[in-house]
Amino acid sequence: MELGALEAYFTPEFIQRLIKGFIFLAIALPVLYMVRRAVRNWVTKQHSAHYGMLASKILGYVLMVIVLVVFLTELGFSLGPLLGAAGVFGVAIGFAAQTSVSNIISGFFLIAEKPFVVGDVIQVGGTTGVVLSIDTLSAKLRTFDNRFVRIPNEILIKSEVTTLTRFPIRRIDLSVGVAYKEDLAKVKQVLLGIANDHPLALQEPAPQVNFQSFGPSSVDFMFLVWTTKEHFIQVKNELNESIKRRFDEEGIEIPFPQQTVHIASDD
Repeated sequence: MELGALEAYFTPEFIQRLIKGFIFLAIALPVLYMVRRAVRNWVTKQHSAHYGMLASKILGYVLMVIVLVVFLTELGFSLGPLLGAAGVFGVAIGFAAQTSVSNIISGFFLIAEKPFVVGDVIQVGGTTGVVLSIDTLSAKLRTFDNRFVRIPNEILIKSEVTTLTRFPIRRIDLSVGVAYKEDLAKVKQVLLGIANDHPLALQEPAPQVNFQSFGPSSVDFMFLVWTTKEHFIQVKNELNESIKRRFDEEGIEIPFPQQTVHIASDD
């Protein structure tokens, strides 16, 4: 009985339609992929990688719906009942997915405001990473220890987001402490010499050595050096190494916290 029903359904006409449908898919899907890639490359060149990725995804969704409709029509399915069911299903999903709607709206605000783009390094709460994509529901980050982080757009709108690579240059702030016995003028001279000798340290804006505080065991300075955002981590590490090496050469002491304990005597 079941075999007879299948034979009645899979008529030669239906099989012919099915073959035509799969031939259509075999042609349409590669074309869809090439169109998406071409649009993404063009929009990226004209605007940015962020807009290129977004345009590619939106176009991909639209074209995929068109391909699916054509495929079902080719098989002889009536789209009227399907569209009616999709409408009822869509209303139910809309009530159940208020959070998703909020993320989509937040995504449009992010696109319009453009606080960061693909490739920027951002900090959200305790998470810092490179922006991989900005989608309708969330932004994807890759942290520096190679973890994948997904942050919903609504959180990005409501939270404080720091874009570390928004501008072409960044300032390195190094806290440097020296012993109270040291010549402070000499300390400043040595620090500025370290900045001037580094090939990746910018001289405009000029490096600065500012007095910070009288610490418990040291006189503390803030050593400020500018560099390009691409070399920030490299220059920061190399400056710290240079400070230790030059202070050792110049005999400048970097103190460490010490405590003196007095024991009261009964005598």
